Amino acid sequence: MAGRDLTGAVVVITGAAGGLGTAMARRFTEAGARPVLFDVDEAGLAALGSQLPAAVTVVCDLTDSEQVEAAMADVVTSLGGVDVLINNAGLTHRSAFADTEVSVLRRVMEVNYFGAVHATKAALASIVERHGAIVAISSVAGFAPLLGRSGYVASKHALGGFLETLRAELRGTGVDVTIVAPTFVDTPFRFRTLDGDGSITDHPQSRVGSMLSPEQVADAVLRAVERRRRFVVLGRVGKLTRFLVRVAPALYERLMARSL
Repeated sequence: MAGRDLTGAVVVITGAAGGLGTAMARRFTEAGARPVLFDVDEAGLAALGSQLPAAVTVVCDLTDSEQVEAAMADVVTSLGGVDVLINNAGLTHRSAFADTEVSVLRRVMEVNYFGAVHATKAALASIVERHGAIVAISSVAGFAPLLGRSGYVASKHALGGFLETLRAELRGTGVDVTIVAPTFVDTPFRFRTLDGDGSITDHPQSRVGSMLSPEQVADAVLRAVERRRRFVVLGRVGKLTRFLVRVAPALYERLMARSL
Protein backbone atom coordinates (compact mmCIF):
# COMPACT_ATOMS: atom_id res chain seq x y z
CA MET A 1 0.00 0.00 0.00
CA ALA A 2 1.28 3.47 -0.87
CA GLY A 3 2.30 5.83 1.90
CA ARG A 4 0.08 8.67 3.06
CA ASP A 5 0.80 12.12 1.63
CA LEU A 6 0.07 14.78 4.26
CA THR A 7 0.42 17.81 2.00
CA GLY A 8 -2.62 19.98 2.68
CA ALA A 9 -4.13 17.38 5.03
CA VAL A 10 -6.32 18.64 7.87
CA VAL A 11 -4.82 17.13 11.02
CA VAL A 12 -6.72 17.53 14.30
CA ILE A 13 -4.50 17.19 17.37
CA THR A 14 -6.09 17.06 20.82
CA GLY A 15 -4.15 18.14 23.91
CA ALA A 16 -2.21 20.36 21.54
CA ALA A 17 -1.02 22.93 24.08
CA GLY A 18 1.06 20.35 25.98
CA GLY A 19 4.66 19.48 25.23
CA LEU A 20 3.98 16.53 22.94
CA GLY A 21 0.99 18.20 21.29
CA THR A 22 3.10 21.26 20.52
CA ALA A 23 5.89 19.12 19.04
CA MET A 24 3.41 17.25 16.84
CA ALA A 25 1.78 20.49 15.70
CA ARG A 26 5.14 21.80 14.56
CA ARG A 27 6.21 18.54 12.94
CA PHE A 28 2.99 18.07 10.96
CA THR A 29 3.13 21.70 9.87
CA GLU A 30 6.65 21.11 8.55
CA ALA A 31 5.30 18.09 6.65
CA GLY A 32 2.83 20.31 4.81
CA ALA A 33 -0.29 19.52 6.81
CA ARG A 34 -2.74 22.06 8.21
CA PRO A 35 -3.00 21.42 11.95
CA VAL A 36 -6.18 22.05 13.90
CA LEU A 37 -5.28 22.32 17.56
CA PHE A 38 -7.76 21.34 20.27
CA ASP A 39 -7.14 22.03 23.95
CA VAL A 40 -8.98 23.18 27.05
CA ASP A 41 -5.99 25.41 27.94
CA GLU A 42 -7.00 28.67 26.27
CA ALA A 43 -3.83 30.61 27.14
CA GLY A 44 -1.50 27.80 26.09
CA LEU A 45 -3.41 27.32 22.87
CA ALA A 46 -3.23 31.03 22.04
CA ALA A 47 0.52 31.05 22.62
CA LEU A 48 1.00 28.04 20.34
CA GLY A 49 -1.28 29.51 17.69
CA SER A 50 0.81 32.68 17.59
CA GLN A 51 3.85 30.54 16.71
CA LEU A 52 2.05 28.59 13.97
CA PRO A 53 0.11 31.04 11.77
CA ALA A 54 -1.19 28.25 9.52
CA ALA A 55 -2.79 26.42 12.45
CA VAL A 56 -6.40 26.68 13.55
CA THR A 57 -6.92 26.71 17.32
CA VAL A 58 -10.06 25.41 19.03
CA VAL A 59 -10.70 25.76 22.76
CA CYS A 60 -12.61 22.62 23.66
CA ASP A 61 -13.27 20.39 26.67
CA LEU A 62 -13.06 16.84 25.32
CA THR A 63 -15.07 15.45 28.22
CA ASP A 64 -18.12 17.41 26.96
CA SER A 65 -19.45 15.40 24.00
CA GLU A 66 -21.78 18.14 22.75
CA GLN A 67 -18.97 20.69 22.80
CA VAL A 68 -16.72 18.30 20.87
CA GLU A 69 -19.40 17.56 18.28
CA ALA A 70 -20.01 21.26 17.68
CA ALA A 71 -16.30 22.07 17.44
CA MET A 72 -15.60 19.22 15.01
CA ALA A 73 -18.61 20.19 12.89
CA ASP A 74 -17.18 23.70 12.60
CA VAL A 75 -13.85 22.26 11.46
CA VAL A 76 -15.54 20.12 8.79
CA THR A 77 -17.60 23.08 7.56
CA SER A 78 -14.75 25.59 7.48
CA LEU A 79 -11.92 23.34 6.24
CA GLY A 80 -13.83 20.77 4.22
CA GLY A 81 -13.20 17.78 6.47
CA VAL A 82 -10.79 15.94 8.72
CA ASP A 83 -8.03 13.77 7.26
CA VAL A 84 -6.19 12.76 10.43
CA LEU A 85 -7.27 12.76 14.08
CA ILE A 86 -4.56 12.42 16.72
CA ASN A 87 -6.01 11.63 20.14
CA ASN A 88 -3.28 13.00 22.38
CA ALA A 89 -5.02 14.66 25.33
CA GLY A 90 -4.25 12.87 28.56
CA LEU A 91 -4.22 12.93 32.34
CA THR A 92 -2.51 10.66 34.86
CA HIS A 93 -2.38 9.98 38.60
CA ARG A 94 0.20 8.62 41.02
CA SER A 95 -1.28 6.75 43.96
CA ALA A 96 -2.04 3.20 45.01
CA PHE A 97 -5.57 2.09 44.23
CA ALA A 98 -6.41 1.71 47.95
CA ASP A 99 -5.47 5.36 48.49
CA THR A 100 -7.18 6.77 45.38
CA GLU A 101 -10.63 8.30 45.37
CA VAL A 102 -12.96 6.89 42.75
CA SER A 103 -13.56 10.43 41.45
CA VAL A 104 -9.88 10.59 40.45
CA LEU A 105 -10.10 7.31 38.54
CA ARG A 106 -13.27 8.54 36.85
CA ARG A 107 -11.64 11.84 35.88
CA VAL A 108 -8.66 10.07 34.30
CA MET A 109 -11.00 7.80 32.36
CA GLU A 110 -13.12 10.74 31.21
CA VAL A 111 -10.13 12.51 29.69
CA ASN A 112 -8.04 9.61 28.39
CA TYR A 113 -10.76 7.29 27.15
CA PHE A 114 -14.02 9.17 26.70
CA GLY A 115 -12.22 12.26 25.42
CA ALA A 116 -10.83 10.14 22.58
CA VAL A 117 -14.20 8.47 22.05
CA HIS A 118 -15.93 11.84 21.76
CA ALA A 119 -13.37 13.22 19.29
CA THR A 120 -13.35 10.04 17.21
CA LYS A 121 -17.13 9.84 17.09
CA ALA A 122 -17.41 13.47 16.00
CA ALA A 123 -14.77 13.16 13.26
CA LEU A 124 -15.46 9.62 12.07
CA ALA A 125 -17.83 10.29 9.17
CA SER A 126 -15.45 12.83 7.65
CA ILE A 127 -12.41 10.59 8.17
CA VAL A 128 -14.16 7.67 6.47
CA GLU A 129 -15.24 9.88 3.58
CA ARG A 130 -11.66 11.07 3.08
CA HIS A 131 -10.01 7.66 3.73
CA GLY A 132 -8.11 9.26 6.57
CA ALA A 133 -6.41 8.10 9.75
CA ILE A 134 -7.14 7.87 13.46
CA VAL A 135 -4.20 7.90 15.86
CA ALA A 136 -4.02 7.41 19.62
CA ILE A 137 -1.07 8.36 21.77
CA SER A 138 -1.15 5.50 24.23
CA SER A 139 1.64 4.33 26.52
CA VAL A 140 3.44 1.29 27.85
CA ALA A 141 0.49 1.43 30.28
CA GLY A 142 -1.69 0.39 27.36
CA PHE A 143 -0.30 -3.14 27.46
CA ALA A 144 1.43 -3.50 30.84
CA PRO A 145 0.62 -2.81 34.50
CA LEU A 146 2.29 0.15 36.25
CA LEU A 147 2.36 0.38 40.04
CA GLY A 148 0.46 3.33 41.45
CA ARG A 149 -1.32 4.13 38.18
CA SER A 150 -4.33 1.81 38.14
CA GLY A 151 -6.68 4.41 36.67
CA TYR A 152 -4.20 5.52 34.03
CA VAL A 153 -3.46 1.92 33.04
CA ALA A 154 -7.17 1.12 32.85
CA SER A 155 -7.82 4.14 30.62
CA LYS A 156 -5.01 3.23 28.22
CA HIS A 157 -6.09 -0.42 28.05
CA ALA A 158 -9.62 0.78 27.28
CA LEU A 159 -8.34 3.14 24.61
CA GLY A 160 -6.35 0.37 22.94
CA GLY A 161 -9.25 -2.06 22.96
CA PHE A 162 -11.57 0.57 21.54
CA LEU A 163 -9.26 1.46 18.65
CA GLU A 164 -8.36 -2.14 17.80
CA THR A 165 -12.06 -2.95 17.57
CA LEU A 166 -12.72 0.19 15.54
CA ARG A 167 -9.92 -0.82 13.15
CA ALA A 168 -11.68 -4.14 12.57
CA GLU A 169 -15.00 -2.40 12.00
CA LEU A 170 -13.41 0.00 9.49
CA ARG A 171 -11.72 -2.75 7.50
CA GLY A 172 -12.10 -2.05 3.80
CA THR A 173 -12.84 1.66 4.19
CA GLY A 174 -9.28 2.85 3.58
CA VAL A 175 -9.08 4.31 7.09
CA ASP A 176 -5.87 3.65 9.04
CA VAL A 177 -5.97 3.22 12.83
CA THR A 178 -2.64 3.66 14.60
CA ILE A 179 -1.68 3.24 18.25
CA VAL A 180 1.62 4.78 19.38
CA ALA A 181 2.96 3.64 22.75
CA PRO A 182 5.95 5.61 24.07
CA THR A 183 7.71 5.14 27.38
CA PHE A 184 8.26 8.18 29.62
CA VAL A 185 8.31 11.45 27.67
CA ASP A 186 10.02 14.61 28.91
CA THR A 187 7.04 16.99 28.91
CA PRO A 188 5.16 19.12 31.48
CA PHE A 189 2.58 16.29 31.59
CA ARG A 190 4.67 14.62 34.29
CA PHE A 191 4.30 17.71 36.52
CA ARG A 192 0.48 17.64 36.29
CA THR A 193 -0.02 14.26 37.91
CA LEU A 194 -2.98 13.83 40.23
CA ASP A 195 -2.58 12.41 43.71
CA GLY A 196 -5.10 10.03 45.23
CA ASP A 197 -7.28 12.89 46.47
CA GLY A 198 -7.24 14.75 43.15
CA SER A 199 -4.63 17.34 44.09
CA ILE A 200 -1.48 17.89 42.03
CA THR A 201 1.17 15.53 43.35
CA ASP A 202 4.77 16.46 44.10
CA HIS A 203 5.99 12.86 43.87
CA PRO A 204 9.26 12.63 41.92
CA GLN A 205 8.90 11.30 38.40
CA SER A 206 9.70 7.61 38.22
CA ARG A 207 11.11 6.08 35.09
CA VAL A 208 13.28 3.30 33.79
CA GLY A 209 15.95 4.28 31.29
CA SER A 210 16.19 7.63 29.57
CA MET A 211 13.13 9.69 28.71
CA LEU A 212 12.09 10.33 25.14
CA SER A 213 11.94 13.93 23.92
CA PRO A 214 8.64 15.29 22.56
CA GLU A 215 10.35 15.75 19.21
CA GLN A 216 11.37 12.09 19.07
CA VAL A 217 7.79 11.01 19.69
CA ALA A 218 6.40 13.57 17.22
CA ASP A 219 8.74 12.29 14.52
CA ALA A 220 7.64 8.72 15.23
CA VAL A 221 3.96 9.66 15.04
CA LEU A 222 4.49 11.41 11.72
CA ARG A 223 6.30 8.38 10.28
CA ALA A 224 3.59 6.05 11.60
CA VAL A 225 0.86 8.06 9.86
CA GLU A 226 2.81 8.34 6.61
CA ARG A 227 3.62 4.61 6.61
CA ARG A 228 0.14 3.54 7.74
CA ARG A 229 1.46 1.65 10.77
CA ARG A 230 -0.92 -0.18 13.09
CA PHE A 231 1.03 -0.25 16.34
CA VAL A 232 4.30 1.41 17.31
CA VAL A 233 6.19 0.95 20.61
CA LEU A 234 8.82 3.62 21.26
CA GLY A 235 11.98 3.26 23.33
CA ARG A 236 14.09 0.25 24.24
CA VAL A 237 12.43 -0.09 27.63
CA GLY A 238 9.00 -0.03 26.00
CA LYS A 239 9.94 -2.80 23.59
CA LEU A 240 11.49 -4.88 26.37
CA THR A 241 8.38 -4.37 28.49
CA ARG A 242 6.11 -5.55 25.70
CA PHE A 243 8.22 -8.70 25.38
CA LEU A 244 8.34 -9.43 29.11
CA VAL A 245 4.63 -8.99 29.80
CA ARG A 246 3.96 -11.60 27.13
CA VAL A 247 6.58 -14.23 27.96
CA ALA A 248 7.52 -13.58 31.61
CA PRO A 249 4.85 -11.50 33.37
CA ALA A 250 5.98 -12.48 36.88
CA LEU A 251 9.53 -11.34 36.10
CA TYR A 252 8.18 -8.06 34.73
CA GLU A 253 6.22 -7.46 37.94
CA ARG A 254 9.31 -8.01 40.08
CA LEU A 255 11.40 -5.66 37.94
CA MET A 256 8.65 -3.04 37.96
CA ALA A 257 8.34 -3.21 41.75
CA ARG A 258 12.05 -2.41 42.07
CA SER A 259 12.06 0.41 39.53
CA LEU A 260 8.85 2.43 39.99
